[in-house]
Amino acid sequence: MVDRLANSEANTRRISIVENCFGAAGQPLTIPGRVLIGEGVLTKLCRKKPKARQFFLFNDILVYGNIVIQKKKYNKQHIIPLENVTIDSIKDEGDLRNGWLIKTPTKSFAVYAATATEKSEWMNHINKCVTDLLSKSGKTPSNEHAAVWVPDSEATVCMRCQKAKFTPVNRRHHCRKCGFVVCGPCSEKRFLLPSQSSKPVRICDFCYDLLSTGDLATCQPTRSDSYGQSLKSSLNDVSDDDDDDDSSD
Repeated sequence: MVDRLANSEANTRRISIVENCFGAAGQPLTIPGRVLIGEGVLTKLCRKKPKARQFFLFNDILVYGNIVIQKKKYNKQHIIPLENVTIDSIKDEGDLRNGWLIKTPTKSFAVYAATATEKSEWMNHINKCVTDLLSKSGKTPSNEHAAVWVPDSEATVCMRCQKAKFTPVNRRHHCRKCGFVVCGPCSEKRFLLPSQSSKPVRICDFCYDLLSTGDLATCQPTRSDSYGQSLKSSLNDVSDDDDDDDSSD
Protein backbone atom coordinates (compact mmCIF):
# COMPACT_ATOMS: atom_id res chain seq x y z
CA MET A 1 0.00 0.00 0.00
CA VAL A 2 2.75 2.47 0.98
CA ASP A 3 4.72 1.73 -2.18
CA ARG A 4 1.65 2.34 -4.33
CA LEU A 5 0.97 5.66 -2.65
CA ALA A 6 4.56 6.93 -2.81
CA ASN A 7 4.27 8.42 -6.28
CA SER A 8 0.56 9.22 -6.29
CA GLU A 9 -0.70 12.73 -6.91
CA ALA A 10 -2.92 12.56 -3.84
CA ASN A 11 0.05 11.80 -1.58
CA THR A 12 2.14 14.56 -3.13
CA ARG A 13 -0.71 17.01 -2.64
CA ARG A 14 -1.22 16.02 1.02
CA ILE A 15 2.48 16.46 1.82
CA SER A 16 2.51 19.82 0.04
CA ILE A 17 -0.39 20.98 2.21
CA VAL A 18 1.57 20.04 5.36
CA GLU A 19 4.61 21.94 4.09
CA ASN A 20 2.50 25.02 3.43
CA CYS A 21 0.98 24.87 6.90
CA PHE A 22 4.47 25.15 8.44
CA GLY A 23 5.45 27.93 6.02
CA ALA A 24 8.96 29.13 5.24
CA ALA A 25 10.23 28.30 8.74
CA GLY A 26 9.54 24.59 8.23
CA GLN A 27 11.80 22.08 6.51
CA PRO A 28 10.84 20.68 3.07
CA LEU A 29 9.03 17.36 3.50
CA THR A 30 8.56 16.20 -0.10
CA ILE A 31 11.13 13.60 -1.12
CA PRO A 32 10.84 10.56 -3.42
CA GLY A 33 9.27 7.57 -1.68
CA ARG A 34 7.89 9.49 1.31
CA VAL A 35 4.26 8.80 2.18
CA LEU A 36 2.00 10.63 4.63
CA ILE A 37 0.41 7.84 6.67
CA GLY A 38 -1.79 9.89 8.96
CA GLU A 39 -2.15 12.95 11.16
CA GLY A 40 -3.88 14.14 14.29
CA VAL A 41 -3.75 16.16 17.48
CA LEU A 42 -2.03 14.58 20.49
CA THR A 43 -1.43 16.00 23.95
CA LYS A 44 2.31 16.24 24.53
CA LEU A 45 3.62 16.33 28.08
CA CYS A 46 6.01 19.28 28.04
CA ARG A 47 8.21 20.52 30.84
CA LYS A 48 5.64 22.87 32.37
CA LYS A 49 2.28 21.44 31.32
CA PRO A 50 0.51 19.23 28.75
CA LYS A 51 0.04 20.95 25.40
CA ALA A 52 -1.87 20.08 22.24
CA ARG A 53 0.44 19.43 19.29
CA GLN A 54 -0.27 18.51 15.68
CA PHE A 55 1.47 15.28 14.67
CA PHE A 56 2.10 13.92 11.17
CA LEU A 57 3.22 10.33 10.67
CA PHE A 58 5.13 9.62 7.47
CA ASN A 59 6.60 6.26 6.49
CA ASP A 60 10.09 7.44 7.51
CA ILE A 61 9.67 10.39 9.89
CA LEU A 62 7.40 11.74 12.62
CA VAL A 63 6.72 15.48 12.42
CA TYR A 64 5.01 17.66 15.01
CA GLY A 65 4.49 21.33 15.72
CA ASN A 66 2.56 23.95 17.62
CA ILE A 67 -0.98 24.64 16.49
CA VAL A 68 -1.46 28.27 15.46
CA ILE A 69 -4.62 27.82 13.37
CA GLN A 70 -5.98 24.26 13.22
CA LYS A 71 -5.46 22.66 9.79
CA LYS A 72 -4.08 25.94 8.45
CA LYS A 73 -0.96 27.07 10.27
CA TYR A 74 1.65 25.39 12.51
CA ASN A 75 5.05 26.49 13.79
CA LYS A 76 8.07 25.14 15.70
CA GLN A 77 8.41 22.12 13.45
CA HIS A 78 10.17 19.06 14.87
CA ILE A 79 11.26 16.14 12.68
CA ILE A 80 12.08 12.73 14.20
CA PRO A 81 13.59 9.94 12.03
CA LEU A 82 11.49 6.85 12.68
CA GLU A 83 14.36 4.38 12.45
CA ASN A 84 15.57 5.74 15.81
CA VAL A 85 12.16 5.56 17.51
CA THR A 86 10.92 3.10 20.10
CA ILE A 87 7.56 3.43 21.84
CA ASP A 88 6.24 2.18 25.19
CA SER A 89 2.67 2.24 26.44
CA ILE A 90 1.89 4.25 29.58
CA LYS A 91 -0.47 2.68 32.09
CA ASP A 92 -3.89 4.35 32.36
CA GLU A 93 -4.45 6.19 35.62
CA GLY A 94 -7.90 7.48 36.55
CA ASP A 95 -9.23 9.77 33.86
CA LEU A 96 -5.73 10.16 32.39
CA ARG A 97 -5.61 7.56 29.69
CA ASN A 98 -4.34 6.52 26.29
CA GLY A 99 -0.71 7.58 26.64
CA TRP A 100 2.62 6.27 25.38
CA LEU A 101 6.27 7.25 25.34
CA ILE A 102 8.07 8.22 22.13
CA LYS A 103 11.77 7.55 22.73
CA THR A 104 14.77 8.46 20.59
CA PRO A 105 18.50 8.93 21.29
CA THR A 106 18.13 12.74 21.16
CA LYS A 107 14.73 13.34 22.77
CA SER A 108 12.02 11.35 24.54
CA PHE A 109 8.57 12.45 25.67
CA ALA A 110 5.05 11.30 26.54
CA VAL A 111 1.94 11.85 24.43
CA TYR A 112 -1.75 11.15 25.03
CA ALA A 113 -4.51 10.39 22.53
CA ALA A 114 -8.20 11.22 22.95
CA THR A 115 -9.37 7.58 22.89
CA ALA A 116 -8.00 4.06 23.33
CA THR A 117 -8.74 3.33 19.66
CA GLU A 118 -6.75 6.35 18.55
CA LYS A 119 -3.86 5.33 20.79
CA SER A 120 -3.88 1.81 19.37
CA GLU A 121 -3.93 3.09 15.79
CA TRP A 122 -1.06 5.51 16.37
CA MET A 123 1.10 2.90 18.10
CA ASN A 124 0.36 0.21 15.51
CA HIS A 125 1.15 2.52 12.60
CA ILE A 126 4.35 3.82 14.19
CA ASN A 127 5.55 0.30 14.96
CA LYS A 128 4.72 -0.85 11.43
CA CYS A 129 6.67 2.05 9.88
CA VAL A 130 9.67 1.45 12.15
CA THR A 131 9.67 -2.29 11.41
CA ASP A 132 9.47 -1.72 7.66
CA LEU A 133 12.29 0.84 7.75
CA LEU A 134 14.60 -1.40 9.75
CA SER A 135 13.77 -4.37 7.52
CA LYS A 136 14.72 -2.42 4.40
CA SER A 137 17.89 -0.93 5.87
CA GLY A 138 19.07 -4.04 7.70
CA LYS A 139 19.69 -1.96 10.82
CA THR A 140 18.90 -3.11 14.34
CA PRO A 141 16.46 -1.26 16.63
CA SER A 142 18.02 1.50 18.72
CA ASN A 143 18.65 0.48 22.32
CA GLU A 144 19.68 3.97 23.40
CA HIS A 145 17.24 6.74 24.19
CA ALA A 146 17.28 10.08 25.92
CA ALA A 147 15.61 10.31 29.31
CA VAL A 148 12.07 11.61 29.47
CA TRP A 149 12.15 14.81 31.52
CA VAL A 150 10.18 14.80 34.76
CA PRO A 151 7.68 17.71 34.56
CA ASP A 152 8.48 20.69 36.78
CA SER A 153 5.20 20.25 38.64
CA GLU A 154 6.25 16.82 39.91
CA ALA A 155 9.15 18.14 41.98
CA THR A 156 8.90 20.74 44.75
CA VAL A 157 12.37 19.82 46.02
CA CYS A 158 15.53 18.56 44.32
CA MET A 159 15.11 14.90 43.35
CA ARG A 160 18.76 14.16 44.21
CA CYS A 161 19.60 15.90 47.49
CA GLN A 162 15.93 15.89 48.61
CA LYS A 163 16.64 19.13 50.51
CA ALA A 164 16.75 22.16 48.22
CA LYS A 165 13.27 23.65 47.75
CA PHE A 166 12.51 25.28 44.42
CA THR A 167 11.62 28.98 44.41
CA PRO A 168 11.71 31.77 41.80
CA VAL A 169 15.34 32.26 42.86
CA ASN A 170 16.35 28.63 43.36
CA ARG A 171 15.43 27.40 39.88
CA ARG A 172 14.69 23.91 38.61
CA HIS A 173 17.16 22.25 36.26
CA HIS A 174 16.99 18.95 34.38
CA CYS A 175 19.66 16.27 34.22
CA ARG A 176 20.05 15.30 30.56
CA LYS A 177 20.93 11.71 31.45
CA CYS A 178 18.24 10.70 33.97
CA GLY A 179 15.65 13.44 33.37
CA PHE A 180 15.32 14.28 37.08
CA VAL A 181 14.47 17.78 38.30
CA VAL A 182 17.48 18.94 40.30
CA CYS A 183 18.87 22.05 41.97
CA GLY A 184 21.84 24.04 40.72
CA PRO A 185 24.40 22.72 43.23
CA CYS A 186 23.42 19.11 42.36
CA SER A 187 23.89 19.72 38.63
CA GLU A 188 26.93 21.92 38.19
CA LYS A 189 28.84 19.40 36.09
CA ARG A 190 28.70 18.89 32.33
CA PHE A 191 29.23 15.69 30.37
CA LEU A 192 29.35 14.99 26.64
CA LEU A 193 26.35 12.94 25.50
CA PRO A 194 26.99 12.76 21.73
CA SER A 195 23.49 11.59 20.86
CA GLN A 196 22.00 14.72 22.42
CA SER A 197 24.51 17.47 21.75
CA SER A 198 27.94 18.21 20.31
CA LYS A 199 28.74 20.11 23.51
CA PRO A 200 28.81 18.89 27.13
CA VAL A 201 25.36 19.12 28.72
CA ARG A 202 24.07 19.55 32.27
CA ILE A 203 23.85 16.34 34.28
CA CYS A 204 23.36 15.67 37.97
CA ASP A 205 26.23 14.65 40.25
CA PHE A 206 24.85 11.11 40.59
CA CYS A 207 24.87 10.50 36.85
CA TYR A 208 28.22 12.24 36.44
CA ASP A 209 29.86 9.85 38.91
CA LEU A 210 28.35 6.82 37.16
CA LEU A 211 29.24 8.05 33.67
CA SER A 212 32.78 8.85 34.77
CA THR A 213 33.24 5.27 35.90
CA GLY A 214 31.71 3.84 32.73
CA ASP A 215 28.40 2.76 34.27
CA LEU A 216 26.13 4.07 31.52
CA ALA A 217 22.95 2.20 32.39
CA THR A 218 22.40 2.67 36.12
CA CYS A 219 21.46 6.35 35.93
CA GLN A 220 18.87 5.78 33.20
CA PRO A 221 15.49 5.58 34.98
CA THR A 222 12.40 3.84 33.67
CA ARG A 223 9.39 6.07 34.09
CA SER A 224 6.70 4.49 31.92
CA ASP A 225 4.19 4.23 34.75
CA SER A 226 4.65 7.65 36.36
CA TYR A 227 3.28 9.97 33.71
CA GLY A 228 -0.38 9.76 34.62
CA GLN A 229 0.14 11.56 37.91
CA SER A 230 2.57 13.99 36.28
CA LEU A 231 -0.05 14.96 33.73
CA LYS A 232 -2.77 15.20 36.35
CA SER A 233 -0.80 17.56 38.58
CA SER A 234 0.38 19.73 35.70
CA LEU A 235 -3.12 20.25 34.31
CA ASN A 236 -3.48 22.94 36.98
CA ASP A 237 -0.63 24.97 35.43
CA VAL A 238 -2.23 27.80 33.47
CA SER A 239 0.99 29.13 31.95
CA ASP A 240 0.70 29.93 28.27
CA ASP A 241 4.42 29.68 27.54
CA ASP A 242 5.70 28.29 24.26
CA ASP A 243 6.84 24.72 23.81
CA ASP A 244 9.73 24.21 26.20
CA ASP A 245 11.25 20.95 24.93
CA ASP A 246 14.51 22.71 24.16
CA SER A 247 14.80 24.78 27.30
CA SER A 248 18.43 25.22 28.25
CA ASP A 249 17.82 24.06 31.80
